[in-house]
Amino acid sequence: MEPVFLETALNGPWSQQHQPLMPISVEALIDEGIACASIGASVIHLHVYNPATGRQFEDFEAYKTVIESIRSKCDVIVYPTLPLAGSHDAKADYSAEERFAVVEKLAKADLLEWAVIDPGTTIIAGFDDIDAGSDGFIYKNSVAEIRYGLQLAARYQFHPSYAIYEAGFMRLGEALYRSVPDCPVPIYRFMFSDGFAFGFPPEPSFMESYCDLLEGMSSNPFWMVAGLRADIRPLYETCLQRGGHLRVGLEDAAFHSPLGNAALTQNAVDVINRSGRIVGTASQLRTQLASRSQ
Repeated sequence: MEPVFLETALNGPWSQQHQPLMPISVEALIDEGIACASIGASVIHLHVYNPATGRQFEDFEAYKTVIESIRSKCDVIVYPTLPLAGSHDAKADYSAEERFAVVEKLAKADLLEWAVIDPGTTIIAGFDDIDAGSDGFIYKNSVAEIRYGLQLAARYQFHPSYAIYEAGFMRLGEALYRSVPDCPVPIYRFMFSDGFAFGFPPEPSFMESYCDLLEGMSSNPFWMVAGLRADIRPLYETCLQRGGHLRVGLEDAAFHSPLGNAALTQNAVDVINRSGRIVGTASQLRTQLASRSQ
């Protein structure tokens, strides 16, 4: 039976105002990354924060320290975020080179196995923000930026981690992936939400729609369920039945989660074990992804 792989996203762009338990400091990210990997996560995703401002930023040295420290203790895939173009912590417009500058430095330093390359543009607006008269923001990923990221992935042989906010992200991501020779296979991460107005809420019928679309485009795709401000537990059973994988953590959980990353990771491990499946290791995940190609 195929193993199920688990990713833990430690923090995200929210700040502790919205997610009080999320780790901010380099030391806390290292500690929680090691703890979640020890519980069963084969992948750790994180954002680094500027200790002087309490806001996320793109800093090679901070990422380097966190990635090296976690990997020195655990065999686990650790990967950073990308500037959230249009948000309050990032500019609205970047050149492709500027957007991926830290990603490329990490790749050159042999510290990168996966990287965020989001294949599309959407509006990020919470239902509560809309009710309060806020417009949210346009999360922009141009075709030029996506293609540039995929070319970096081909050059340095890291896997694109695609966040699928809308069905069109999948179609564009697959087309662009196939246009870049030697690009490693992407990870399709279906993003659901209860609190934001993009895409689908976390209901099995909507997950099935994503699966049907992806399987019609790609042979043997690798995909997982995830979310932002979401409780994706209703998706677990159908996801595992259809051969998908899971992402949990304080980036994805509903705001003011009473559970921290370790508890969220343990809960997912328990679900996998109760299903009769096994939790896969990072080594098994690397082997599985390497067996899939264009």
